[in-house]
Amino acid sequence: MADTLNVALANLASPMVLFFALGFLAALARSELSVPEAVGKGLALYLMLAIGFKGGVSVAEAGLSTELLATALAGIILGFIIPVIAHTLLRVTTGLDDATRAAVAAHYGSISVVTFVAATEVVTSMGLVFDGYMVAVMALMETPAIIAGLLLARGAVTSSSPETATPWSSLAREVFLNGSVVLLIGAFIIGIMTGTKGMQAIGPFVEAPFKGILCLFLLDMGLLAARRLRESTGLTFPLAAFGIYMPLIAAVLGVLTGTLLGLDVGSVALLTVLSASASYIAVPAAMRMALPEANAAIYLTLSMAITFPFNLVIGIPLYISAAQMLAG
Repeated sequence: MADTLNVALANLASPMVLFFALGFLAALARSELSVPEAVGKGLALYLMLAIGFKGGVSVAEAGLSTELLATALAGIILGFIIPVIAHTLLRVTTGLDDATRAAVAAHYGSISVVTFVAATEVVTSMGLVFDGYMVAVMALMETPAIIAGLLLARGAVTSSSPETATPWSSLAREVFLNGSVVLLIGAFIIGIMTGTKGMQAIGPFVEAPFKGILCLFLLDMGLLAARRLRESTGLTFPLAAFGIYMPLIAAVLGVLTGTLLGLDVGSVALLTVLSASASYIAVPAAMRMALPEANAAIYLTLSMAITFPFNLVIGIPLYISAAQMLAG
């Protein structure tokens, strides 16, 4: 418990969390502080490119292994299981309509790239080692989670109004050609192809500015999260509670899976973070197409304004401590 508290306090004092808090408080106070949308997208592109490329280089240096394949398969399975659990819990504990319930479940089945990036910084600062292929696992977990969410969404739409169901071809394009998926996997492949020489060529670009850009991006995320919370409608106590306990349930699945696979502590911690995080970039785009009638204010507020801050401030230290206890 003392170790968890120490990690949590250290995380709270980190520039990443403090910049997020600055944005959050500024938006609550209705400050004029803002980050232009184009700049925010550019920051997101940089983060995905950098972490994908660095992960690919790490795999090129270490080589393919049965551990990589087993972890990737486990990540894919988690990506299918977690949204089903979320959907079931929402059906039992809330009065959400079918469409919104499916959309929320999709968000919690997918992953948050920014939460993962923040977790890698905390893990690294603690001197823990993690495998570079965890970036590949991250990218692979996003797609099955979106597919699982869309299957739930398809069932909801087809049962209520089959004539309005979005064609599968359009949904498949949204899933597999989603910008974040393409950039993450593409940068990862480029990192594998170029290896150490590639890192020597663009290392100053993907390493030196990384933490500063992450802080600026989290400032923007704090602004957006507070605005979503301020503008949210229909957010009941059971829904808000779901935004806290669902990540914890998913984290248990992640830490147990990583421990059973025999991963090192840092990799177990990151798999736990991936399992516990909720998407607010890739899945909203898919849900806008699949379920336009779903309440966007609810699923965006839950993922961005409740689960994301919880994971950033409390969840990450808790998940790392759980990994240290079970896999250390």
